[in-house]
Amino acid sequence: MFRSTLIALAAGLALAGSAQAQKAGPNGGILATADGHPIEFVSKDREIVFFLSDEDGKPLLTAGLTARAIVQDAGKTSNVTLAPATPNKLVGTLAAPLGKGAKVVMSTKVHDHSLQARFEKN
Repeated sequence: MFRSTLIALAAGLALAGSAQAQKAGPNGGILATADGHPIEFVSKDREIVFFLSDEDGKPLLTAGLTARAIVQDAGKTSNVTLAPATPNKLVGTLAAPLGKGAKVVMSTKVHDHSLQARFEKN
């Protein structure tokens, strides 16, 4: 099952085209919506952070969630385990800072439904 999830995420990375307009979020990152949930992606140096919100835009508590990011950068693909951080963050560490055009797909399961958001670093 994990392998099929990785294959699906990799396919999602390939489909995350640069033609999509990306909105700026309140934390200075890239904003996307997954199943009605606003998700903001911020990267600084080697850290990646995802801010999750509920359908009303209020912070979605991440305690107890498991999440993963698939990162495609400079022709290499890596998997990053994300850890919950108070109150509504999922945080991971990369081997190297993201380059321009890097593609990132975050996935987690919230309240019995899966969320998957795609981002491209400007």
